[in-house]
Amino acid sequence: MFSFPGLARALPLALSLSLFGAGAHADEASVRKGMEAFVGAPAVESVARTPYAGLYEVVLKSGELVYTDEKVSFIVDGRVIDAQTRRDMTQLRLNQLSAIDFSTLPLDQAIKHVKGNGKRVIATFEDPNCGYCKRLGKELAQMKDVTVYTFLYPILSPDSTTKSRDIWCAKDKAKAWSDWIVDAKVPATADCDTGVIDRNVALGQKLKINGTPTIFLSNGSRIGGYVPAAELEKAIGAIAAK
Repeated sequence: MFSFPGLARALPLALSLSLFGAGAHADEASVRKGMEAFVGAPAVESVARTPYAGLYEVVLKSGELVYTDEKVSFIVDGRVIDAQTRRDMTQLRLNQLSAIDFSTLPLDQAIKHVKGNGKRVIATFEDPNCGYCKRLGKELAQMKDVTVYTFLYPILSPDSTTKSRDIWCAKDKAKAWSDWIVDAKVPATADCDTGVIDRNVALGQKLKINGTPTIFLSNGSRIGGYVPAAELEKAIGAIAAK
């Protein structure tokens, strides 16, 4: 993970101004080379020129997004706000970068919980010892007509792995998960093939999931962290409206 704690944290201004200078277009490969020389490692995932004052978007392999100029003479670690539309262009881009193809998720590795007609579908990656996952569980319990695929993703402690395995091996996985995450009923010890837990961890790492809960909507967009039911309903509704 690469971070830039000493750099500017925001850019809430009209970047159409020539604040950083325009100059000749740089080759994206040279920007990559300059950034990796600065970081001291082959850390760059992609480089692309933006329409804002000659800035280049640099996506790092850690998932971070920063900006620089054609000579890599400065690095901006913060937000680009379009002054005309007032839209946070950095957040929009991060949403695009973190989205997935929902259809590629191996849903057989998740606990399936159907409520009502189950027409609306979401997937979550959760650690059984995650406090915000427990809050999310109570919110999801209030929702209707939704199918939730829960990928057990134990990343917090060895006990998280133990609980995940016991829940996965339960006769009724959905009930065992709900009993624990909502009602704090410790899952009974059980034995079965728990290789799926390791596969979930590998999948989460591939998807760059660094915290729980992480929610994926049916269009592949990602929501990182806890959200109340009303906010989740709004997000799901926005997809249906499109």
